[in-house]
Amino acid sequence: METTRLSSKGQVIIPKAFRRSHRWEPGLELMVIDTGEGLLLKPKAPFPPSNLADVVGMFKNKVSPKTDAEIQAALTADLRRIWRDRH
Repeated sequence: METTRLSSKGQVIIPKAFRRSHRWEPGLELMVIDTGEGLLLKPKAPFPPSNLADVVGMFKNKVSPKTDAEIQAALTADLRRIWRDRH
């Protein structure tokens, strides 16, 4: 268990291990939620929620449909590239 202190300005330092494991970078906006038992910190969503009806047709005629074989070939090529980069 990690501990931290509340500063005179109301600031809390989140231990590096937690920031790293959650991939929280400087400048990230966090929502503070009172759970009744304590406070919950959650990253703020980068975009407001949307409904499917709001975005239907957004990419119409901008992307050509791909066959299952084309999708499989692209995934295979990408996995090979990732594997090569790691070794």
